[in-house]
Amino acid sequence: MGSGQETLKDVWTIFDGLPLLYRTNAEPPPDGARTIIHIHGFAISGRYLLPTAALLATEYAIFVPDLPGFGRSHHPPHPLSIDQLGDAVVRFMDQLGIERAVLLGNSLGCPIIASMLDEHIDRMEAVVWVSPAGGRYNLPIYRGVAQMVLAGLREPLGMVPIAAVDYARYGLIPSINLLWSMLHYPTVRRLQELVVPTLAVIGSRDPLISEALVAKRAVELPHVTAAVIDGAAHAINFSHPDQLANVVRCFLEGRPITADPSAKGGVRVFETPREP
Repeated sequence: MGSGQETLKDVWTIFDGLPLLYRTNAEPPPDGARTIIHIHGFAISGRYLLPTAALLATEYAIFVPDLPGFGRSHHPPHPLSIDQLGDAVVRFMDQLGIERAVLLGNSLGCPIIASMLDEHIDRMEAVVWVSPAGGRYNLPIYRGVAQMVLAGLREPLGMVPIAAVDYARYGLIPSINLLWSMLHYPTVRRLQELVVPTLAVIGSRDPLISEALVAKRAVELPHVTAAVIDGAAHAINFSHPDQLANVVRCFLEGRPITADPSAKGGVRVFETPREP
């Protein structure tokens, strides 16, 4: 696994009166570099996103926050809803003087980005959804919970200590409430409402996502590109960082998305059917 995490550093700031941790480039990014904000998943910190974020840090301005109440960032008086987390991302951008950015979310990070569509789409230069969670494919809730458990069993063992510490910090009751909100979120419908350049990346072994459904929806939308990384499950940013970073680079640079032969996992792209 590519790491390169020496390209990032921890920074603490005060956000809504409480300490908040984010990671950013250890060295200044190239002049004119585009900004990517990585948004973490359910009840976990941004720590598992670092393998991919670090690989992109030599070319882009990178920010990987632990949103309020997650990871090492301090807890607000009440856990934030998905809509409130989206608002927190916008205010985080305001605080750091980021006018527009590429938003790269994993799992719950995708509904968080989707919650920004109605009022803040002007802040999105492009969107990358990795393993978007939520919607009818994850319901009823017992099905979604079983899918999450199976997804966890398919992740590398290195995810275990990260998830265990972060889930314990977030808390049991807040996790249950957030899980309900995430699994009921209409993620696929909101994908259809995106009008900025959008990349959806899923893993071929992710039980939380229907490859057929994503393929069908993606090819109907001219601004959406969808790709599958073979062998990956849900936390692609951690398990397949080299291939994911390659796919993101191809997308942002406007190049055809092809697999990096030196990286783990093949790549398949869903393409819009051509008229005969």
